[in-house]
Amino acid sequence: MSGLDSPADDLLVEESVSLPMLRKVALSSCIGSMVEWYDFFIYATASALVFNKLFFPNLSPLVGSLLALSTYATGFLARPIGGLVFGVIGDRQGRKAALVTTLLMVGIATVLVGLLPTYDTIGIGGAIALILIRLVHGFGIGGEQANAILITFEHAPPRSRGFYSSLVQLGAPGGFVLPLAVFAVLEGFLSNDAFLAWGWRIPFLLSAFLVGIGMFIRLRITESPLFQRQHRRERHPLKATLQQHPLAVLLGMGAKLAEATVFNTYAVVYTAYAVSHGIARDVMTQATLIAIVLELVTLPIFGLLSDRWGRKPLYALGCALSVLAVFPSFWVIYDGHAAAIPATLVVMLALAHSAMYAPQASFFSELFPIRMRASGLSFVVQIGSMIGSVGSLAAGWLLTLAGGGPWILAGYIGAIAALSFVCTLALPETAPARLGQD
Repeated sequence: MSGLDSPADDLLVEESVSLPMLRKVALSSCIGSMVEWYDFFIYATASALVFNKLFFPNLSPLVGSLLALSTYATGFLARPIGGLVFGVIGDRQGRKAALVTTLLMVGIATVLVGLLPTYDTIGIGGAIALILIRLVHGFGIGGEQANAILITFEHAPPRSRGFYSSLVQLGAPGGFVLPLAVFAVLEGFLSNDAFLAWGWRIPFLLSAFLVGIGMFIRLRITESPLFQRQHRRERHPLKATLQQHPLAVLLGMGAKLAEATVFNTYAVVYTAYAVSHGIARDVMTQATLIAIVLELVTLPIFGLLSDRWGRKPLYALGCALSVLAVFPSFWVIYDGHAAAIPATLVVMLALAHSAMYAPQASFFSELFPIRMRASGLSFVVQIGSMIGSVGSLAAGWLLTLAGGGPWILAGYIGAIAALSFVCTLALPETAPARLGQD
């Protein structure tokens, strides 16, 4: 099932990639990923704060808010399609070509939102344009993830692939924190009228500066040496992946479910549930920020440990911790223990989620051969993420089903984490150090 490279390929990487180039590639992937996730999360923040008032003003506040959030949700529909398309491009044309294209696509789409006329100017046309731009943005985000991981993974020597690949994963928590900080500053310095009139556009327009930095670095890195070395490229890499590695695909998606479910739940749904129980939103925002900032520290640590201890033990640890901590994490809200909320978020995000997310990049990459690696990784990550997000999107229904209690939702998350634990144990260990290949 494993797609580990041959010793000759590993030797090529160690001999041909200088440490400065490796660091430049890792920095490029981390910054590029952070830019694209920054763009992704400013949609979420703006959808909750202003889009209902600017693009759906003639509807009731509830309906307008739901429609505004639906423009954010459309990106989730486009992400798996983008992942599959750019996975194939990455296997056929190279990781670097795919990364440059996706960064441009995401950056242009985000800047266009900052320039978009609102309902007062072009009526419902603004909302339609917003949805179309959001689809393009989600398409680009989906295509970016696997190729950003792989260009770093395939530059790194085998004994440190877990560590360097985990640096790419910093993009998601980093991209989550930046929009909150930018919007908080704007809301603090601008009046509500000024913020609604033009201030909300600033975070979107700032993306042009960030994309420029990311593009400058990405154009200066080299293509993956393993990709360049291939004597044969797969004509239909996605088809070949599904035919030749079906078990790796299924088990990989199963392992992905817990990571996607935990992050979506505790970065978004958990706050909404706490606020509905009388806990101040700013308290929840601060607690979430603490946990995610700590995750920026724990991700490279877990990546480093995955090179020494193996991918499976850490990933299984994250799944097991999610099972054990999910009921206590909701109980502290249900029973009114607000002081314990920061600790529960640290456990679920900075520890449980990080223990899965850090080794995931190298773990899933090593399941597939080079010639179909981008397609295989994209399929596992994007389809697994889409399925894992379903429970988060249905959280309101699960809470209603339990009469407002969190126990059905917590049970669902625990069951998903248990399933991922089983799938992780069924996957092979892939860390070269654990297989005696370093």
